Amino acid sequence: MNDLRRISTGPASDSPDDDGIEQGRRLIRLSDDKGLSLTQRIANHFYLLSWKTPLHGRHLKGKYPLKLLAVPDDEIPGDPRSGQAIRAGHFLFRGMKQPLDTLDFERLDLIPAFTDYLHSFAWLRDLAAAAPREQGAPVAEHVMRRWLAAHADTPTDPAWRADNAGWRLLYWTAYAPFILSSSDLVYRSLVLNCVARTARHLDKSADKAAQGLPRLVAWGGIVAASMLLPGGAARKIFGEAGLKRAIDNAFYADGGTISRSPLAQLEGVMLLSMVRAVYDVRRETTPAFLGEALARVVPALQGLAHGDGGLGSWQGAGAIDPGRVSAIVNASRVRARPLRQARDWGYQRLVAGTTVLQVDAAPPPVARLAAAGCASTGAIELSDGPCRLIVNCGGAALGGAWIPASLAQGLRTTAAHSTLVLDDSNSTALLPDGTLGKGVTEVDINRQELDNGSRLDLSHDGYVRRLGYVHRRLLLMSGDGKEIRGEDMLTPAERRRKPGRLPVQIRFHLAPGVEPTLTADNQGALLRIDLGALWQFRTGAGVLTVEESLWVDGDGRPHPTRQLVVSAEALPGGVSIGWILKRVG
Repeated sequence: MNDLRRISTGPASDSPDDDGIEQGRRLIRLSDDKGLSLTQRIANHFYLLSWKTPLHGRHLKGKYPLKLLAVPDDEIPGDPRSGQAIRAGHFLFRGMKQPLDTLDFERLDLIPAFTDYLHSFAWLRDLAAAAPREQGAPVAEHVMRRWLAAHADTPTDPAWRADNAGWRLLYWTAYAPFILSSSDLVYRSLVLNCVARTARHLDKSADKAAQGLPRLVAWGGIVAASMLLPGGAARKIFGEAGLKRAIDNAFYADGGTISRSPLAQLEGVMLLSMVRAVYDVRRETTPAFLGEALARVVPALQGLAHGDGGLGSWQGAGAIDPGRVSAIVNASRVRARPLRQARDWGYQRLVAGTTVLQVDAAPPPVARLAAAGCASTGAIELSDGPCRLIVNCGGAALGGAWIPASLAQGLRTTAAHSTLVLDDSNSTALLPDGTLGKGVTEVDINRQELDNGSRLDLSHDGYVRRLGYVHRRLLLMSGDGKEIRGEDMLTPAERRRKPGRLPVQIRFHLAPGVEPTLTADNQGALLRIDLGALWQFRTGAGVLTVEESLWVDGDGRPHPTRQLVVSAEALPGGVSIGWILKRVG
């Protein structure tokens, strides 16, 4: 079941206006947000143990394929820097290195994301970006032999986890010339047999993969295998039915992924595009459901693109590079306008002139769907043409050499996002085990497109249980995009004891290259953008200060920057703090 469901808030919400904007909406985060239960964890443990049993081993046996029926085209370029590193003798991942000469696939002492990068063979794409087949094949074969020696016979986790196995099938087949160019017939037969065994493993395990992207990848691998290995007619029927179910469970009706992560959305588009490339190379008709899915998920992805073409920093993602976004969108072959209102996914996009304003207008994802979910409800990001102005820190899902676990946890907090923070606490609690606890359960949204601009009114209950206040944020964007007016209100919740006096901060994290200069009255600041326009910020209450901050790029590398902080106090009767961002030059 998806973690958000829609409830109509009144007659105005029954139908969208002429611009396709639904005016009223309520999003609810389901209460079952405790991650996997003890029973589920025990069942999963025994399921993994079953991989080593003779019964599962018999499921993996079958005919040895003599060849692949085709090699799909991968239209998405790899990272030449990572590819050059592989040629130089080491894998490079978010600042971490793993030398090839000490690579031991049975004892990988690496962070999970780096381990998955190796087991999925996604590095083949990077190697291909830096070397022609003649130069890259010996390196790829060297690594392939090591992986086969460790994992070809008996499935283990994480090497044979369903999503790693699915990605591996797609990369093995797309880059078959790199791993099947050897004249060693025994080695070639072992590779082809492992492709077939992986497909049989997925036949039994795909539906047991985690809901969302992992299950989608697993079924994508099955569909690819059905068309690239001989005798796959029955598997194709089975695989397409499973892939359709996985798509329906991985994305909302508006095309957004259930984890609410731009990273997962990007990889979902990439996965569907790679599967469609298999149909293309076999000259088979792409199923209608696959084309329809791409037509939904691509506009949702583009809805989180700023004026520079890169994605916003939401739910643990860094600012994903514009070139990578463009390449994946081009590979999808979908040409559509960015989605302005992802009603269920929970992002609102306000656009006027060269200004793009993104708003997180939903509860955070439930714990079992997102490992790096963030307490970011109500946060904004703002860009002016190719220049970003207001951002979130981002990067909680990009742990590596530059982002240790402690920092990643801090990047998930409300204070790491451009929104209001009450009593220095999170709108949704971050628990010691990394899951999201109690906090935002309901978000009410009302949006209107007016002749003179856009109006977005949202409120959430994240502070009601603990502190007794409802946070309401009103945003008004002028018709030319040169002025954004905001008002943050804290009102006492009904049927609650009158809350006490509490400190309030409204944070506006500035993008790198934005230099703030405070005015003498500590009520405003000039914001100079490198090679961009001049903006002015003013607050109608509280005291404005400038503090240090950081911003994480798409590679997981943090950059020092600044933030504007409006400090005030919430009184028992509530408080209202107005502010304005205006382009002045």
